[in-house]
Amino acid sequence: MTKLFEHAVETVRSLPAEKQDELARLLLEFAAEDQAVIPLTPDEEAALDESMKQAERGEFATDEEVRAIWAKYGL
Repeated sequence: MTKLFEHAVETVRSLPAEKQDELARLLLEFAAEDQAVIPLTPDEEAALDESMKQAERGEFATDEEVRAIWAKYGL
């Protein structure tokens, strides 16, 4: 364990248990632990592939399109 990591652990130890658990979950996510794998349906996989191709071509939603989606979901 590096000195910086040891310092971080010591700092977190002084925090309330709830905050320690929150930080522990984040650390596990960053370390690729405790992450559920969500299988995609064939339709979802095809949609993701198309989205990646659009991104590679530089095709992104306009600001207006993004605002419309946010408004649709009350964001």
